[in-house]
Amino acid sequence: MTASFERTTVDALIQAVLGGAFGADPAVVPVIGVFWVAQSTRFPGTSQTYRNYYLLLRAGAHFGACCVERNQFDASIADELAGSTIADLLHDARLPVRIAALDAYLAGQRPHDADGRSQRVMLPFGDPPTRAVARDEAIVQLLRIAPGTKVGLIGVVNPLVAAIKAQAGVCLPCDFNMERTQDGQPVVADMTGVLEEADMLLVTGMTLGNGSFDRIIAAARRRDVPLVAYAQTGSAILPQFLGHGLTALSSEPFPFSQFSGDPTPIYLYRHDHGG
Repeated sequence: MTASFERTTVDALIQAVLGGAFGADPAVVPVIGVFWVAQSTRFPGTSQTYRNYYLLLRAGAHFGACCVERNQFDASIADELAGSTIADLLHDARLPVRIAALDAYLAGQRPHDADGRSQRVMLPFGDPPTRAVARDEAIVQLLRIAPGTKVGLIGVVNPLVAAIKAQAGVCLPCDFNMERTQDGQPVVADMTGVLEEADMLLVTGMTLGNGSFDRIIAAARRRDVPLVAYAQTGSAILPQFLGHGLTALSSEPFPFSQFSGDPTPIYLYRHDHGG
């Protein structure tokens, strides 16, 4: 059963959760475990180092995640937040804390396997490059790019740059933390031009944690362009916007592909744009 609320902003979703629209009272759902993780990755034969920092919360059997900037938190955040309730953290002044809490709560109340819209895909056993390639190939399945389509890529992952160009699309890369793609294309930090020029938007779940998702989905609705997301951050949050500005989604719940060598699932969602 899908909860009824105005699916326009992340804050509207938070208020719906606090109002009981999704089941369990968040005031009685405890956050038992809190993790702050710093991770760096460089694949063999490449010069690009990916640096990621995560806030992870555990509520019952489920995790919530938000990728954060390098200096937003340190390990002391774990002691600060452990033992809180989901409701406590949904009122926190810090957006990444609210996102991780919302993700943990919805992972329990709206699990992917119980969502009839989702397609479960298992990433194979293997090393990080093997699993990353499989993950990116699954994301590419969601893209329907006609030759010449301008794809705004907000949150740059180099294999997706290559995939867009392989389908004869025009990549418009945007990222706070990268100046050039691996093939040398300039990356812009300000997404304003990308939102207005792109024929399609492909964004990471990190847009939830930095507060830009509401602006992106509003632009997609206003301009009536497809919006596709790939999410580790907020993997249980973004399905709530499918069909309400979000066209397709690859959701990857924790443990993420880079944190395990065992088979782990991702979930693909599709909603026909305009249908």
